[in-house]
Amino acid sequence: MLGTLPTTLNVNGVDYDIRTDFRNILQIITAFNAPELTDQEKAYVCLKRLFVALNTIPADDYTAAYEAAVAFIEHQIEEDRPSPRIVNWEKDEALIFSAINKVAGKEVRSEKYMHWWTFLGYFQSIGRNDTWGCVLVIRQKKAQGKKLESYEKEFYSANRNLCSVDPPKKRKSQKDIMQDMFEELLEKGGDE
Repeated sequence: MLGTLPTTLNVNGVDYDIRTDFRNILQIITAFNAPELTDQEKAYVCLKRLFVALNTIPADDYTAAYEAAVAFIEHQIEEDRPSPRIVNWEKDEALIFSAINKVAGKEVRSEKYMHWWTFLGYFQSIGRNDTWGCVLVIRQKKAQGKKLESYEKEFYSANRNLCSVDPPKKRKSQKDIMQDMFEELLEKGGDE
């Protein structure tokens, strides 16, 4: 029905209850982006976290269940071709929640429950003038090879790490550098 928030997914004619809170979906997205997990493990995490009673779904229907799950998570983000990743939910958490809270007019993380599609609606309503909106526009343009406006170039130049979808490379601490030097000296031993 128009205007309702689904709490079940239909898999081959059978409705199955799902966990729809935005925090649960963000955990699934985190798993999708985990390089240490195989595609099969990512799919399993998705199904196990989303479906309340995964064990009631026949194994032959897992592919259809996964397709339904992905369609639910990607609600209204259908594209003809895959787009480059421009959001890193873990890295961008502070910026995203600040912007969503502004749109929602409240601290969404303190809500006991919020449907994923409600959360996604807030996310999609973030304005370009917000810091997160500006970062997102710059990432989109750079991913598509588009030219940045002069104010975007200035922002990008001052905030390269913020505008990168990947987390900044962790710099070695002074202690780690000294440890590496010490180990190198031990390896050389009496060579000199």
